[in-house]
Amino acid sequence: MKILHTADWHVGKTLRGRSRADEHRAVLDEIVGIAERESVDLVLVAGDQFDSAVPSPESEQIVYDALRRLAGTGAHVVVIAGNHDNPRRLQALAPLLRLANVTTASFVTPPDGGGVVHHTTASGEKACIALFPFQSKRGIVKAADLMEHDPDEHQKSYHDRCRRIAEKLCEPFESATDTVNLLVAHLTVVGSETGGGERTTHIFDYYVPADIFPVTAHYVALGHIHKPQAIGASCPSWYAGSPLALDFGETHDEHGVLVIEAAAGSPAEVRRIPLESGRRLRTVSGRAHEIAAMEGTTGDDFLRVEIDEAPSPGLADRVREIFPHAVDVTIRSPEGGRGDVRPEVDPATLRGDPGKLFRQYLEEAGVQDEALARLFDELLEAHYGPDSNAAA
Repeated sequence: MKILHTADWHVGKTLRGRSRADEHRAVLDEIVGIAERESVDLVLVAGDQFDSAVPSPESEQIVYDALRRLAGTGAHVVVIAGNHDNPRRLQALAPLLRLANVTTASFVTPPDGGGVVHHTTASGEKACIALFPFQSKRGIVKAADLMEHDPDEHQKSYHDRCRRIAEKLCEPFESATDTVNLLVAHLTVVGSETGGGERTTHIFDYYVPADIFPVTAHYVALGHIHKPQAIGASCPSWYAGSPLALDFGETHDEHGVLVIEAAAGSPAEVRRIPLESGRRLRTVSGRAHEIAAMEGTTGDDFLRVEIDEAPSPGLADRVREIFPHAVDVTIRSPEGGRGDVRPEVDPATLRGDPGKLFRQYLEEAGVQDEALARLFDELLEAHYGPDSNAAA
């Protein structure tokens, strides 16, 4: 049986207000192409299809069209809810998605209540698939616990409950000797390395040990962590990672899907296929002339530009003219300067000529720019008239 594992699409994610919709369309096209080319039997989507619990119509069109086309390759598609998804919204659409050969799981349910699904491929191979959507800590640690116990006990309650859930979901694996046993989960596993773009409150406060995954599983398909990686567990357990770079905080440059070949009674083989459609996110830094010398060398990469210069009027605008794809421009003080220090001001001194006070502020902040001071004078006069001392 051949399986494609993907996760953490985060469709609807923007970058400093810039849409990533075209990138998401392209990278999901790429994933559909891989599923078709590899002739996979199953596609496992391990949560966070959306970036928001209230996705835009455009985001919904992108996600549901991708799921439809993945099922159109002949594969059965299995989707679980992640912490960014709206589980009730996914639950409402489940009957329609089922018509398109897409199975969804919004909440943790018992094996006989939808928590485990069975699938037989066209060639007769059988799969037993346990579904473990994101489990919020709020559903386990109650207000009384917060008042009466310390954080270590809260965490123990969470991973103990997750262990019992995994054990219950995977009970059918013990008697299913002629099936490929799969667990799809949206969890943080101890020892995993974050990618940098995750929502930290749902990463560091919600984690489980790797030994909750049973040896009877042929493969555990994980979502939630954006860096692709194997987890040291008693069975093959992997994060597929995000299909494109989602934030400048990401510390890795690896994006892809995983293709797994598994058969009853033998270990699964995992192969990573890289994805190329997402735009690269880069940080460039230096003095203004060094940054300017890079013009024409960054292609269509999204840039975070850090300039080691004293602030001056229009400097950030000039950088954006050179680099139209710069989405974040930061002016940093030169080494040893004081532009990053907020001067201490005695309220008793805040009287007199505003222009002189502003020049005093610039001097104390280490900013030597008479053009900026003159601009302040012009704005002051435009607002208060020639008698700018009235502003005092």
